[in-house]
Amino acid sequence: MVDFLAENNLCGQAILRIVSRGNAIIAELLRLSEFIPAVFRLKDKSDQQKYGDIICDFSYFKGPEYYESKLEAKPELQDLDEEFRENNIEILTRFYLAFESVHKYVVDLIRYLDDLNEGVYIQQTLETVLLNEDGKQLLCEALYLYGVMLLVIDQKMEGEVRERMLVSYYRYSAARSSADSNLDDICKLLRSTGYSSHPGAKRPPNYPESYFQRVPISPTFISMVIGRLRSDDIYNQVSAYPLPEHRSTALATQAAMLCVCLYFTPSILHTQQAKMREIVDKYFPDNWVISIYMGITVNLMEAWEPYKAAKTALNYTLDTANIKEQAGRYAASVESLRPQVQQLLKEGFLREEIILDNIPKLLNCLRDCNVAIRWLMLHTAESAYDPNNKRLRQIKDQVINDSKYNPKILFQLLLDTAQFEFILKEMFKQMLAEKQLKWESYKKEGSERMMELAEVFSGVKPLTRVEKNENLQAWFREISKQIESLNYEDSTAAGRKTVQLIQALVEVQEFHQLESNLQVCQFLADTRKFLHQMIRTINIKEEVLITMQIVGDLSYAWQIIDSFTSIMQESIRANPFMVTKLRATFLKLASALDLPLLRINQVNSPDLLSVSQFYSGELVAYVRKVLQIIPESMFTSLAKIIKLQIHDIMEVPTRLDKDKLKDYAQLSARYEVAKLTHAISVFTEGILMMKTTLVGIIKVDPKQLLEDGIRKALVKRVAYALHKGLIFNPKAKIQDWQSVYQSTHIPIPKYPSVDESATFIGRLCREILRITDPKTTCYIDQLNTWYDMRTHQEVTNNRLFSEIQDTLGTFGLNGLDRLLCFMIVKELQNFLTVLQKNILKDKAVVDIFKALLSAVNPVKGIVANASKVYVNAVAKTQKIWPAYLEAIMKVGQMQILRQQIANELNYSCKFDSKHLAAALDNLNKSLLSDIEAHYQDPSLPYPKEDNTLLYEITAYLEAAGIQNPLNKVSRVYVKSSFDIIPVIILLDVFVQSFGKKMTQV
Repeated sequence: MVDFLAENNLCGQAILRIVSRGNAIIAELLRLSEFIPAVFRLKDKSDQQKYGDIICDFSYFKGPEYYESKLEAKPELQDLDEEFRENNIEILTRFYLAFESVHKYVVDLIRYLDDLNEGVYIQQTLETVLLNEDGKQLLCEALYLYGVMLLVIDQKMEGEVRERMLVSYYRYSAARSSADSNLDDICKLLRSTGYSSHPGAKRPPNYPESYFQRVPISPTFISMVIGRLRSDDIYNQVSAYPLPEHRSTALATQAAMLCVCLYFTPSILHTQQAKMREIVDKYFPDNWVISIYMGITVNLMEAWEPYKAAKTALNYTLDTANIKEQAGRYAASVESLRPQVQQLLKEGFLREEIILDNIPKLLNCLRDCNVAIRWLMLHTAESAYDPNNKRLRQIKDQVINDSKYNPKILFQLLLDTAQFEFILKEMFKQMLAEKQLKWESYKKEGSERMMELAEVFSGVKPLTRVEKNENLQAWFREISKQIESLNYEDSTAAGRKTVQLIQALVEVQEFHQLESNLQVCQFLADTRKFLHQMIRTINIKEEVLITMQIVGDLSYAWQIIDSFTSIMQESIRANPFMVTKLRATFLKLASALDLPLLRINQVNSPDLLSVSQFYSGELVAYVRKVLQIIPESMFTSLAKIIKLQIHDIMEVPTRLDKDKLKDYAQLSARYEVAKLTHAISVFTEGILMMKTTLVGIIKVDPKQLLEDGIRKALVKRVAYALHKGLIFNPKAKIQDWQSVYQSTHIPIPKYPSVDESATFIGRLCREILRITDPKTTCYIDQLNTWYDMRTHQEVTNNRLFSEIQDTLGTFGLNGLDRLLCFMIVKELQNFLTVLQKNILKDKAVVDIFKALLSAVNPVKGIVANASKVYVNAVAKTQKIWPAYLEAIMKVGQMQILRQQIANELNYSCKFDSKHLAAALDNLNKSLLSDIEAHYQDPSLPYPKEDNTLLYEITAYLEAAGIQNPLNKVSRVYVKSSFDIIPVIILLDVFVQSFGKKMTQV
């Protein structure tokens, strides 16, 4: 029969692709849940007031015309709506595609089941697929993953937020006009359920079963899947856990799948007590907190509360006596296992012969440790118990008391177990790699020993007091041949034959009275030892590694492990060399990636890389979070050193009296500095001991970790110092994930705003604008100085920008220049908006400008009756000039500031980096020369559109101040149904003409 997962088996490949896609969809949903724009939550009053009219839930679909007419009635709302669309359409599209993929997944699953029933796949039906081991697993996983998707969406993305995002996507995209769009079906599937993940929130009625039934799936298929999950060990896990006490752990993955799938047939949970009793007795006799997918935990007591049959069946498990028994059992287990594992981890204890002789014992120890850790971590997890539920609180308290739960002891056991597991795996992998080589070596040694003995008894080879014995000579030669004939490939026969040969060597020693000759006895003992080694070596099997992988699963702790972060950091602070054990724990946690990646890998899906990167990235981010305590501790020590050096330790003068030597020695303070310096070096050494580690598919370099950690701590402190220091006392939005300046590893921290500025650089910029306000100050270009117009006192001068550069550096000053650029563009946008609203809609004003244009043309000519023309024009357009003057003054002020910044940057660049300044200047001139030559003769070369040279050189030129801000062109986009350009030209003509007239007069 063809393998179900073979490439030419269409039936197997189809369901494998569906399941693979299901794991990829869940990864995408988890990824996106971290990037929900906060504005869609409408939590703040300011957001509600600002965006309340443009962000709607599904009530929008009851009367879209009403909502759209509200927007059209207010131009400011239209502008806000357009800005909101530009800022969010990218992330909305990503969310919509994820939601669409969930709907497509269930549609494809239903189509696959229909194809099975209709006989599209030859010789395959639902029954035959469920009889196949791989087919059974995949069908169960297909239904289970759909349930997990729905639960993840509801837990990570609130119903109202989903609705608002879907409505926004509908309004802003082409989906509303697309005939083949399935937006209606997606909205029906993902409309709000009323569920809230906040503690204490009331559970909606018939939840989640009504949610799961929004897209009907074949009841026969659901029933058969649940039947298989109830009765079979579909993953053959019980073989890895031979002890009956470990059965619930062995079947934990299957139990999680069954819990999710039961929501598709709530009648079993409600009324079928016999089935629920069977399920609880098999899967939940000693546990009630489970992990359903990558650490998402569910407390069955809370989850099954509304279902009569399920609640009744679970009562025995939740009985006080049973909880006490289970908790006590695991408390005793932890107490006995800790010294046992610590003994195994002693230096030099785990040797090859010890491992080969004690494989079953070592595996049993691993099982006991992992089972105890799993039970205690799940059943004491904060996330598994609602603090507002009295009964849940009581059970949690009982578990903690009866199990003598101590998070530090449990964490220590986890560390030791991970280290033990890591060492055992590495040694076993090495033994497995060298298995055949060593076996052949032992065989050769044993065969040669027998040949040497045969030669001894031939009388040719001299050996003390050994007489010639042809029978023994022939027998030993035969034994040598028998050893030589052992075949590595046929391990079973070779093992059996080796045992017989050992027995024969024991018997020959007894029957032929060879004990009297010590040399012969030594030869026989050595040969028996080699044969024993061959038996040990042939028993090194890959199944042991597979068992260790199954037993060492830590996927249930993917989220719970975060509760141990403070303990990890405290341990590192106390002993930086703890990082080596933590490395093993992180690698153990990385094994959780096998669960979502298995099917994706089997089908060679292109999603493998993105899903691997997501989970690996999450784990690496957690590793960084834990190890960040090292840079933080280093900076704490540095702060103490700085304090000692500045405030306590006196500077030693060049000449010093002998009597004062003791005063300046300050031995205690200097000892404290030395001690702190040593502590910093120990921290550094600790993180570097971690070695380069492959976490999932991401290589973690400890040197890079340390560097990034130090930079992160430095950024945090510098940003905090600037945030606190640059606070003054006067009276297109980029998301973090879109910004090229923001980093996930070394983030720029955000602080609550103290004014309208988001950061210290904004506050600095606004303070400079305030003190150089053209309404209160006058700028004298020849002196590069601002004077107060009332008192005629100097306010500031170009030294201000030198001070800023000394403080913030070239990048800070350049950043200030860029901010001023954006503010200029914003000012121009505001002016054009005012122009559009107040002027272009006023037909009388437009007519005045048209008449003025004809009167003053040509501009260089003399205007007939000029005084009358200008006086009339100014009188009739009085309302324009205040806004125009305001905009011109602000833009002019900012341009003057930009000129000063460019001068300072250029001066410092020429002074500090004269070669760079000269190179940039020459390159700039040569480029401009080539461009001018091209415009004079188009046949000459010109940079192509895809050539980034001009864009890249611009950044260097701006940083070096080789630019003229007055020549920089700013593009200003304004949504308008009018042609603004003629009016702008008219204003310019008017100003130029009026200015020329005044000059001539």
